[in-house]
Amino acid sequence: MMDSAAAGPPNDGRDDKELLAAHVAGDPDAFEILVQRHKDRLWAVALRTTGDPEDAADGLQEALLSAFRNAGSFRGDAQVTTWMHRVVVNACLDRLRRKAARPSVPLPENESDMGQGVLADPHDHLGSRELRIEIDRALYALPIDQRAAVVLVDVEGYSVEEAAAILECPTGTVKSRCARGRAKLATRLAAVRNPEAGETVRYTSAEGGDAAL
Repeated sequence: MMDSAAAGPPNDGRDDKELLAAHVAGDPDAFEILVQRHKDRLWAVALRTTGDPEDAADGLQEALLSAFRNAGSFRGDAQVTTWMHRVVVNACLDRLRRKAARPSVPLPENESDMGQGVLADPHDHLGSRELRIEIDRALYALPIDQRAAVVLVDVEGYSVEEAAAILECPTGTVKSRCARGRAKLATRLAAVRNPEAGETVRYTSAEGGDAAL
C-alpha cells in the first residue's frame, strides 16, 4: 500500500511524508491536505471499529487532534497512512474500552451509512441489504480486539503485516484474532447466508479484493 500523492487536492504534488514533514515545520495547510487525502478511509475504519456513528466521529476527532499535536513523533519507519490508521484505531478502541460495554448496533438509514458495502448477491438488492445489516450486527458483537483485526484485514483489505503495524502487535496475533473472529461470524451468520453464495459470505474490501468469512 503506497502513500498517495496523486490522491491529494489539485496542484499539490507532495507525498504523505513530505506533507507531514511540512506540517511539523510549520506549514499551516499541510496537515489539512493530508487529512482530506485519507479522510474517507479513516472514517470507514473508525465507523466499522466502533459500530456507532457518534463514537466514530468522536474517536476520529480525538485521533486527528492527537496526530496533529504529535506529528513530530512520527519516526518514518512506517507509511504515514499506517501511522494515521494506528492513531485512529487506538482512539476508537480506547473509547470502546472506556465504555466497558459493546456498542449498540444502529440500523443504517441509507446505503452509505455503513461505509464499505457488503454484497453477497448484487442482483438481489433487498436481500443484500438485509445480509449486510446482519453481518454488521455480527461484526459489532465480536470482542473489540477481534473486531479491529477483522475490520482491517477482511473489510478494509489491509495485509496481515499492515494490520499488525497498525495494531502494534505480532502478525501471529492478527492471524489468531482474525481466525477466531471469522469463526464467530460464520456461526452467527449460518442462518442468514445467501444460498447462492455457497458456504461463505464475503466482504468486498476497499482494495477490490474479497475475503471469506
